[in-house]
Amino acid sequence: MTRMALNKSTLHRETARLKTFKKFLPSLDLKRRQLLAAQAKMKKRQDALEEELAQCRALVEDRLSMLADQHARCHDLVGLGEVRLARENLVGVQLPILETLEIRKTDYPLLTQPHWVDHVVDRLETALRLKVELAVQARRLVLIEEAVRRTTQRLNLFEKVLIPQAKGNIKKIAIFLSDLERAAVVRSKFAKSKRAREAS
Repeated sequence: MTRMALNKSTLHRETARLKTFKKFLPSLDLKRRQLLAAQAKMKKRQDALEEELAQCRALVEDRLSMLADQHARCHDLVGLGEVRLARENLVGVQLPILETLEIRKTDYPLLTQPHWVDHVVDRLETALRLKVELAVQARRLVLIEEAVRRTTQRLNLFEKVLIPQAKGNIKKIAIFLSDLERAAVVRSKFAKSKRAREAS
């Protein structure tokens, strides 16, 4: 590490750095608080989706117990089609957002299938939609948590390292310059008294 020059230009540079750090700190703190609020909202949304999926499963278990019948062929009735994601900018973080979700239903003969297959198809469609939404929501949550972590690290860097370091440098330079000034005054007084003694 290079040694810091203890002069007025370094003092001016350190003072400007400290001013910049203090100016940047509130906006960084605001960004962190906004990200934390968005993270809490996303966790609530994820919990709501998980609860909705659990209710869907419970409804199937309760009302469509005939699915346990091995002769009922209900797989491949519903499939995932096109899923298109868009990007949402949230406080400088690019998050995926579900733009379109296509769910394909397989045609099945109505007369050869049991009457409750229609309800199964509806529930499968709902469950598939919820699972895709949950996957997107989980990805959003991972990205926002990473952004919160990075922003908190930057905030800590400013609060606990850069600002105290700049303040310490300013104090060190100010003390050195005041000592130099005091020494110059003392030297000038000695020189003045020496000239006065030589004159008399």
